[in-house]
Amino acid sequence: MSVLALAVAVTGCGGTSDSPDASPADRAASADRVEPLASVPKSRLPVSVRSADGKQVRVTSTDRIVPLTGSLSEIVFTLGLGKRVVARDITATFEQAEDLPVVTRAHDVSAESVLSLRPTVVLADTSTGPAEAIGQIRDAGIPVVVVEPAKSLDDIGPRIDAVAGALGVGAAGDELKERTRERIAAVRKDIPEAGAKGGEKPRVAFLYLRGTASVYLLGGRESGASSLLEAAGAVDAGKESGLEKDFTAITSEALAKAAPDAILVMKKGLASVDGIEGLVKIPGVAETPAGLDRRVVSIDDGVLLNYGPRTDQVLRSLVEQLYGSGNGNGNGK
Repeated sequence: MSVLALAVAVTGCGGTSDSPDASPADRAASADRVEPLASVPKSRLPVSVRSADGKQVRVTSTDRIVPLTGSLSEIVFTLGLGKRVVARDITATFEQAEDLPVVTRAHDVSAESVLSLRPTVVLADTSTGPAEAIGQIRDAGIPVVVVEPAKSLDDIGPRIDAVAGALGVGAAGDELKERTRERIAAVRKDIPEAGAKGGEKPRVAFLYLRGTASVYLLGGRESGASSLLEAAGAVDAGKESGLEKDFTAITSEALAKAAPDAILVMKKGLASVDGIEGLVKIPGVAETPAGLDRRVVSIDDGVLLNYGPRTDQVLRSLVEQLYGSGNGNGNGK
C-alpha cells in the first residue's frame, strides 16, 4: 500500500452539528457528521456504467450498498442514500455510519465479510484492495463499481458524478455538486489575497505523522494536500521545494529547504507525537519558521484528503487557522 493510501486510511472525527440551517462556521465544526440532501432520491435503474478499472458494470438494485472507502461512504450518505448502506470501511468515521459493520481492516477488504451482508452493489476506488478480494466479490455476481480517487478540488465533481451515476441518482448528484461548489466558492471569497508575511503567500508543509510507528513524512507534489493549500492562498512548501513523490521521510535538510511558515497535520497524527511540543522535537522542525512560531494547523483525519461534500469545511478550517488571530494552534479551531 502506498504512503498516500496509508494517510487516507487512518481517520478521525470531531464536531456535532449537520443542520442545513447551521452557519458555515458551525458546519466547519461538524467534521463527524455529513449533511444529506433535503430529499431522498429515487434510483432510476437499471444503469450500466464504466468502472475505473475498465469493466462495464450493470447495477439493478441499490437496496444494499457497500462503499469500501470512507470518502465514498460520505458521498453516498450525503446523496441521501445512507439508509441503504449496510457496511462501512474503517475510514468511514462520521457519526451516521458509526454503527455499521466494518468490512475492512487496515484498508484491506474482507470479501467474506462483504458477501455475508448480501450487497446489491459495491463501490470501491483504485486504492481499494487486495485485488483478490475485489475479484472474489465480482465472481459472486455482485456489481462492483470502481471510482477514480480524488486528489484535488477539480476531482470533486467527477467523483460525485461517478457515484451518483452508479446508483441511478444523477439528478441528486447534480444537486450535490452544485451545493458543494457553492459552499467552496463562499469560503474562497473570504481568503486573503496574500499571507500574513508582508504580502507573501504562507508556505505550508504537510506532515504525515504516526509517532507510535515512528513514521514521520513530508508531503510532496502527490501528497493530496497541494490543491487545498493552493486554494487557501498558500504555497505547498514540500511541492515547491522539489519533492515529486507523495511523501518522503522527514530530514533536517528537507525541512530546511521547504522552510515552511506553517505546518499542516492530521489531528490524530499530532496527538501521536504528543502535540505541538512533541512535534517540534522531530529533527528539523524546531528550526523552521513554523517550528519557531509554533504555527501548526490541524484538520480531522477523516475529512482532510476526502475531496468531497465536506471539503468546504476543511478549507474553511484551514483558512481560519492559517490566517486567524491565533495563526493556527494545533487544535483545529
